[in-house]
Parts: sequence; structure tokens; C-alpha cells
Amino acid sequence: MVSSMDLPVSVIICAYTEARWTDLLAAVAALRTQQTPPYEIVVVVDHNPALFERASNEPDLEGVRLLANSGPRGLSGARNAGVAHARGAILAFLDDDAIPEPDWLAQLLLAYRDPRVIAAGGAIEPLWPGARPRWFPEEFDWVVGCTYRGVPTAPMPVQRLIGCNMSFRREAFDLAGGFRSEIGQVGHDLMRSDDTEFTIRLWQRCGDRVLLFVPQARVRHRVTEGRASRAYFRARCYAEGFSKAQMARLVGSRDGLAAERDYVARTLPSGVARGLADTVTGRDPDGIRRSAAILAGLAITGCGYLSGTLVGWLDTRRRHSLTRYLLPRGAR
Repeated sequence: MVSSMDLPVSVIICAYTEARWTDLLAAVAALRTQQTPPYEIVVVVDHNPALFERASNEPDLEGVRLLANSGPRGLSGARNAGVAHARGAILAFLDDDAIPEPDWLAQLLLAYRDPRVIAAGGAIEPLWPGARPRWFPEEFDWVVGCTYRGVPTAPMPVQRLIGCNMSFRREAFDLAGGFRSEIGQVGHDLMRSDDTEFTIRLWQRCGDRVLLFVPQARVRHRVTEGRASRAYFRARCYAEGFSKAQMARLVGSRDGLAAERDYVARTLPSGVARGLADTVTGRDPDGIRRSAAILAGLAITGCGYLSGTLVGWLDTRRRHSLTRYLLPRGAR
């Protein structure tokens, strides 16, 4: 087993609200009982002086490196602050409302035995507030920030990782730069794709290096009551589509939407068929509701993508028109 002394790991947690205070303490406590302990735990507070003050005086956070994000407000700025101050050879990211399994870091570190691996991420399982909603399809677990039905079930090179459970060798940030604040989440905003854009950008630039998905490196992600609702499902699907359009403009639609094309062509049709079969055979009468949710989610996400594409096109046209107007006549 790779030890934390071989490859010291800095675990970076970004926090922005006191509403997740209990979750933050639980995440830190779980990190302290890892089979392979982290070299350091870095908590970055994003533009919330009250939360920073509370964390500074919390005995359960003694020994944690506490930072205040002084850069752009939002998750991207907080992540970049963590990268700038962390001292480990491996930088791992964990959401403040996620609980890692005891062997989480050990499983991630196993991936780095291969020098070709420049990044590794794992599975994210939903912690529902009660029973899983029977209408909620597993194919759409990404709505609540989790891995979904259709992702690999064995270690495999991938093009992208999910921010709740991802890690990188430090040189990854030399190759790809940092997270883009203009497409990152700010507060409760649902628009977010900075982790996807960053890992695709890294994938494009890392040559023969590998981003590895390790499903055995598991964390559990808390789902609040509000996120288990149909209203949130609809809003998050639209926001995801809009964000994907923004992200595709930055990394190119061929690479930016490669996983989405396979997801729409393979994963979603299988999910619809499975739900209908569950209802028809009598195994689960709610199967048809899951099939309907898949179709609705696809349509809403598509509408979000079209909206994001249109906004991007109009913005480009506006900037080009402004440039032409500002240029001296002889330079046009």
C-alpha cells in the first residue's frame, strides 16, 4: 500500500455557508480516520467572515489549515486558493457535504503507483434524506452531484472527473492552469462546470498521461430534502445544459460533449427501456415514472444547452460589433 509519506496528500475542502457546518465537521472527522492519513487538511472559506471566525474557534478543526479565499468569489476561486497554498504532492478535493469511506485516500493513492496517472477520481454515492425517491432515475444521479448509472464499474482512463471526489498530481496545474471562475459555482447558483472544463483541459494537454476513474475510491454525498424534489431536478437539468454550452465553447464541442453523446445514445435509452420493463413485468410500478423522468430530464437539459448556445452566440456577435465600432476606421 502506498503511504502518505511516499506521496503526501493535501485534501482541500471548500466551504461557503454555515448551513453545512455539521457536514463540514463530519467530513474532517472522516479524513482523520482514513486508513492512509492525509498529509494535511486544507479548508478554504469562500468570502464568509462569520464562517471563517467560527471555524477558527472550533476545537474539532484544530490542526486544520484554514484559509480565507481572497480571490474571486465562488468555488473556482476557493479551489485555486487551496491549490496555491497546499503543500502536498497530490491535491485531493472533497466537497464540504461529502463523507469519504475509510479507504478513500488509500484507493486514490494506489492509482498513482503508475507514473502515467496524473489525476484520479472516484465514485460518489448519494446520501438521501430518507428513502431514495422512487421516481428518481439512477441515470440522473449527476443532478445531485453523484456518479450515475453508466459510468465505469472498474478502474478506467477517462476524460473528466467530478469535483466532489477528484485528485491531481501537482504538475497538473502547471500543465492546465487553474479553475475558471467564470464558469464555476457561486453560492447556491446551479450553474457549474469548472471541474469538468478543467479536467477536459488537462486531458487535452497531458499527452500520454492518464486521468483514471477509480470506482473503489468512494465518498457519500449528502442530498438535502430540497435537492430530492422534482423542482430541483428540473432546475438542475436546465442549468447543466446551459453550463455545458459554456464549457463546450472553451474546450471545443468535440471533446466537451464526447461523454454526453455516448450518454444520450446508450445510457438513457437503456434507462428508459429498463423502467418500462420494470412496470410491464410488475417488478416495480414506478419504473414508468423513472422512464418519464429520463425523457423529461433529457428535454430540459437540451433546452438549457440551446439557451446557453444562443446566449454565447449573441455575446460573440455583441463583442465583435463592439470591436468593430471601437477600431479606428483605417484599422477595420
